[in-house]
Parts: sequence; C-alpha cells; structure tokens
Amino acid sequence: MIKSQPTIGLFGIGLATYWQQFAGLEDRLKRNLSEIEGLIRDCGADVFSVGLVDTVDKAFEAGHALRKADVDLIFLYATTYALSSTVLPAVRRAKVPVIILNLQPESRIDYASFNASGDRTWMTGEWLAYCGCCPVPEMANVFLRANVPFHQITGVLHGDAHVRSEITGWIEAARVAYVMQHNRLGLMGRYYNGMFDIYSDVTLQCATFGCHAEILEIDELGSLRKAVTEAEVEARLALFAEEFDVQPDCDPAEMARAAKTSVALDRLVEKHNLGSLAYYYESVPGHDHEDVISSVILGCSLLTARGVPVAGEYEVKNVQAMKIMDALGAGGSFSEFCGVDYDDDIVLLGHDGPGHIGIAEGKTKVRPLQVYHGKPGKGVSVEMSVKHGPVTLLSVVERKGTLGLLVAQGESVQGPILEIGNTNSRYRFPLGARGFMEAWNAQGPAHHCAIGTGHIAKKIEKLGALLQIETKRVC
Repeated sequence: MIKSQPTIGLFGIGLATYWQQFAGLEDRLKRNLSEIEGLIRDCGADVFSVGLVDTVDKAFEAGHALRKADVDLIFLYATTYALSSTVLPAVRRAKVPVIILNLQPESRIDYASFNASGDRTWMTGEWLAYCGCCPVPEMANVFLRANVPFHQITGVLHGDAHVRSEITGWIEAARVAYVMQHNRLGLMGRYYNGMFDIYSDVTLQCATFGCHAEILEIDELGSLRKAVTEAEVEARLALFAEEFDVQPDCDPAEMARAAKTSVALDRLVEKHNLGSLAYYYESVPGHDHEDVISSVILGCSLLTARGVPVAGEYEVKNVQAMKIMDALGAGGSFSEFCGVDYDDDIVLLGHDGPGHIGIAEGKTKVRPLQVYHGKPGKGVSVEMSVKHGPVTLLSVVERKGTLGLLVAQGESVQGPILEIGNTNSRYRFPLGARGFMEAWNAQGPAHHCAIGTGHIAKKIEKLGALLQIETKRVC
C-alpha cells in the first residue's frame, strides 16, 4: 500500500568515545534529538528515527533501516563532533537528499559561569554539547566527494524562528515532491498546432517529477457525456449557480451544455484517478467532439479549484507547474502575458479557457462568447482576476534535455481589467513591468506560466533542490 505522505528520516551523530569520558553527555544529546523529532512531527511530517549513530556499525544498520522505511528525506542532526565514517554508510544506502541540522542548544554558552567552574572535564563535556558545528565541514566535504545531495539549516535548537521555518519549508518541499512523484497526469487530445515552445518530452517529465502520464481519448469523454442524465445536468447547473456569478446574458442551452460536459469530466478524472490534466482538441464543425471540446471551460475550472489542475493547449509543462502550486496550497492559475499598462507600470496576465476559481478576487463571472479566439466553437467562459495581494509565478522550463523551474514574486493589484470573458489580472513586480518581462523572457520559458497566491519562491527553490533541478528566480 502506498503511503499517503512522505516519511522524514532522522538520526543524530556523535562520537562513542565521549560517552565514557563525560558523564551525562550521551543522554543529554539524545534528549536534544528527541526534541528535534517532536519539532518535525509538529510540522506535520511522519518521522522515522534511528536514534543516535555513534559508530560505523550503527551507521550501516541505520542505512539499511532508513532504506527499508522508504524515507524521502533525511534530517541529520549534528549533536556534537562525529566522524564522517559513522555517517557516510547511512546516507549512501538511503539514497535520498540530506538536510544537515547544525543546531546548538542555546544561542551561546554562558561564558562567565562556564569559566568559573574550574572543572576542566565538566567544562569540556559542556562545550561538546554545544559543538555540533564542528563536524559539519567534514560532512559537507565527504558528501560532495560522494555525490550525496545535502543542504543545511544553521541556528539554535530552542526558540529559533528561522530554524522552525526552514524545517517546515523542507518538509513542505518533500511533501510536494512526493505529490508530484505519485501524480497521474492525464493527456487528452493534441498540441495546439505550431506552438513549438509548449511541446514537451513527456518521458523527461515523468523521469524528472516521477509522475505517470495517462494518454486519454476524447472519444471516452464523449461517451461518458452521452450517459449524463437530465437530473445530473440540473444538479450541476445548481452547482454552477453556487460557484460562479453567472451573467444574465448567458444562454441557458449553453449552460446546460457546459453542465453536461462538466459531469463527464468528473467521471473521466475519477475513472483514471487523475491528479491533473492537459488537453486540446479542435475536431471539425458539427461533429460531436466539437460540441464536447467547446463546452469544457466551466467543468475544468471546477476541477482546477478541487485540486485537479487543468491546462488548455495541451500545455504539459504548465500543468506540472500548476500542480506544484496546488500542492503548495497556492492555487496555480493558467496564465500568459495579455498586455502592459505602462502608465501604471503593471503587466496584465491571464488566459482564455479555465481559471482557478479558488484563488479569484470575488466570485468568478461566467460570460457568453460568440467566438473562442484562436479556437473552434463558441459557448460560455470564465472571467476572473487572481486575489489581490502577494503572488508567485512559476514556469517549468525545458531546455536541451533538462527541466528547470523559473519563479518570480510580485503583487496582484486593483485596477481595470479586460472584461472579455477571460481570466486576467494586473501584476506589479519589483523590477517594474519592462524589467520583469525582459528578465523573465531571458530565461526562455514557454509563453504560459502558473500564478499562485502568496510569496512562496523559497519553498519552490527547496523543491528544485530536492528534485536536483535548476531553479532560477528573477525577482
């Protein structure tokens, strides 16, 4: 049975020689390790601890135990000086990234009382309890030479907000990596013809993120749609009325058409256990498949808000970015550059088709469109802006056989938008409109990105580190 969330491995390191020399030191360090375990659990993670590793034999045993426990990340707590030979066997066998916890008990030793003791043996033992920083360069040197990916958290065990924030951030990154590794990505239809930038190596996507790609037929969606009952359509229309601000000029027949497709989309997602979906299709005028594909917008918007992000134009890379944003609790709405307001120094971003109604500023409007620009058919569409406040942009960038992450932070701000039945918002960036666009474009992303609420670039950078892919931040 697959576990529901990642498991964090934990062990402390020390030197067995010390325990007979300095009474109480071992027990004291074990208590510190227990505090670390409690802190990790408080941050919402499952923990598998192998205790204090202080000999080579224990290191080998720890490596086997950690691997058997299928840990996704290791927190390595440097309690005092330890030999690298008592660490490398454990992390090599576990084969997961390591976070070195370089944490001393308090912000400093009380020099006056310490030096007043006069008991050199006690003083040395007390110092060793604060000496966790000593072996960290040794571990770093050996890990680099052994190709063991590692990162560091440096600070104080007790009452250090930075330490807690960093531990939480790494756990969150591990959780998102776990979500991506177990995601079933649906791919339905084909690419939008001629958009070279969005074409992606799906094998590379699966190899990098660990997901599974499920290739779907629009015929199946069409068959599921034919089985939808009138009662189900009525129930979905009632849901639309709750979730959307349906404008009075929307044709009831178009709303019913969208409702029928929405029910079918839910069944497709449930049948294949999808965690995300990228789609595009055109068909030919008058065909059943044109009727299907031109009525997906409301259903896809509902799915996106329910944790199954949907990207149009078969944008595989961007639905991966949307899934990352969703896993981080930030939303992730499908977007592209829509224009620039140079007077206000803001960039307009949005897109036609589905939007993330869960992060909308107010209720998302449903408007009728007599033509879907650049796409076949007509029907109803959504118009929304992303909630005002801090936002983060994310793009999964493919270049020369590798994937990377591109991230920027800005603000969604108030002001006029284009009321054209599409998603669009006004964004302000620290670099200014011109500076942001040039810095972003220079990294060679596709023309789509995912936009989420909050400033979460640091979490995304940690995710990139765990996945061992390059992360570029422009602001």
